Amino acid sequence: MAVSRELPASSQLSGAGLVAHSDRGVQYASEHYQGVLTQHDIECSMSRKGNCWDNAPAESFFATLKKELVHHETYATRAAARASLFDYIEVFYNRERRHSALGYVSPLAFEQEAA
Repeated sequence: MAVSRELPASSQLSGAGLVAHSDRGVQYASEHYQGVLTQHDIECSMSRKGNCWDNAPAESFFATLKKELVHHETYATRAAARASLFDYIEVFYNRERRHSALGYVSPLAFEQEAA
């Protein structure tokens, strides 16, 4: 989803500076995942073993996601969880929620101001 949304159509072969932040989870260290990143020229930002501060922004996001949404929900199905997470991230977090690191504007407003 990130590749289709964030890679400019004119440069599908280049990540154009995209960075994928993750922890050292097995799914992110897998050959398949790493291969997809390499295929799209996306830099992998993975924390060093035993150093949780390497990816503090990603860890902060997931902590916020859990505090503001996941710990208050009970999902009957994977589809329900997926829809809830999509709504939180795409509708609320990126478009409405103000972020102190962005001068108390939403990520969408920040990107629009930078353009």
